[in-house]
Amino acid sequence: MSPTEPSSACTLVWFREDLRLADNPALSAALASGGPVTALYVLDDESAGLRPLGGASRWWLAQSLKALAADCAAIGLPFAVRRGATAEIVPQAAREAKVGRIVWNRRYVRAEQEIDAALKDALRAEGREVESFNGRLLHEPWEVRSKAGGPLKVYSPFWRAARARGEPRAPLPGPGEARVTSGPAPDGDAISDLGLEPHRPDWAGGLRDAWTPGEAGAKAALAAFVEDDLKGYAENRDRPDRSSTSRMSPHLRFGEISPHQLWHAVERARAEGPASGRDVEKFRAELGWREFSYHLLHHFPDLADRNFQARFDAFPWANPKPEHRTAWRKGLTGYPIVDAGMRQLWTTGWMHNRVRMICASFLIKDLMIDWREGERWFWDTLVDADPANNAASWQWVAGSGADAAPYFRVFNPSLQGVKFDPNGDYVRAFVPELGDMPARWIHAPWEAPRETLARVGVVLGETYPDRVVDHSFARDRALAAFDKLKAVSA
Repeated sequence: MSPTEPSSACTLVWFREDLRLADNPALSAALASGGPVTALYVLDDESAGLRPLGGASRWWLAQSLKALAADCAAIGLPFAVRRGATAEIVPQAAREAKVGRIVWNRRYVRAEQEIDAALKDALRAEGREVESFNGRLLHEPWEVRSKAGGPLKVYSPFWRAARARGEPRAPLPGPGEARVTSGPAPDGDAISDLGLEPHRPDWAGGLRDAWTPGEAGAKAALAAFVEDDLKGYAENRDRPDRSSTSRMSPHLRFGEISPHQLWHAVERARAEGPASGRDVEKFRAELGWREFSYHLLHHFPDLADRNFQARFDAFPWANPKPEHRTAWRKGLTGYPIVDAGMRQLWTTGWMHNRVRMICASFLIKDLMIDWREGERWFWDTLVDADPANNAASWQWVAGSGADAAPYFRVFNPSLQGVKFDPNGDYVRAFVPELGDMPARWIHAPWEAPRETLARVGVVLGETYPDRVVDHSFARDRALAAFDKLKAVSA
């Protein structure tokens, strides 16, 4: 096929991790051509090297695709969903729809990038134009460099270098209610036939209650955050007992909203009030951590599988007891803040960021279980399981990553609970068997007087589990293991 043929005026928009219409550079470029446009999403669970989505993410993806399909229909944009190997499906869809141009927004996992590069060559060999855009990050991972021109391995200099590049661009407008010029639609599969949602058993009830996936849900969540929780964000964001975080992470993960939209929304809040400059800058710094994680993933593509610091390859992980692993996953460790976090995760597919650090530290340093086991569990159970953030964050807690917390920083789960959930409201929300426990004892029920336990109906080891490990012992064991590692590395 030659690009000069009349049918080549049609542009195919290949949606990936950008399931939105507004501030979508690929879609904007397609619409700007003035010609017919058609759209495609490919669920690729066949190509080598791609990591399958976890269960919670698959549930979210199904809802997000349904929302995007409805949004596309509202503006007359044909939208097909196909399942199969990308290298086969995309060229096939391009031939079916007789398109001369294919556009997409970039991905940053190494295997995905290799697929995209090969696909570009194959499509161009057929005489089609191909163009890709940055629709996922404030800055491309390769654009932020050290003064020597290499990658940055510490967050603070990375973020300074990123900010020195100037303000991120303003969000691009969406098509609004204007109807697009429709191109031919490639054949598609029903979203319900993709097998993304659980049925027997259907464990997603808590997810449905907690979230509204899709671009409209993302915009509503952002508006609520800016109006209700951005003020005081810098002070309150570590408090899981309060509605103090944006909860935008799953919407960002699936590209239902862009970081540019978030960046400028909080800036408007600063200009108009009531958010303070400190609140806005702290929120922007969290976007910066996301950028830094993608910077690391680009330069170190094995971030989810290999220690960033090679010296940790010799770390003497314990041979974990199966019951310890199960207790952590189910929220039955006997440490209330850990159990609340793990139950929040299982129920809603999400966990407060401070509690993620506490739960990760407990697995790694109290139970001495390899951080990769925790990374894989979060990948399967988080609705915001992100290939960069998840891996970088687990390595940060483990002490094996870039700009990592030192290994000898071991979170005391009881003290963390007292500090960040002082009245025990977060624990009570997810550990109802401790619902009547006085705040004084709720983060260390094993220290409560017998008469207090009897009065509130708590029997340790029966109605609420005994601690799977003594934290003081576990801390000493972890530090001794780290000392051995230092001796080996010396």
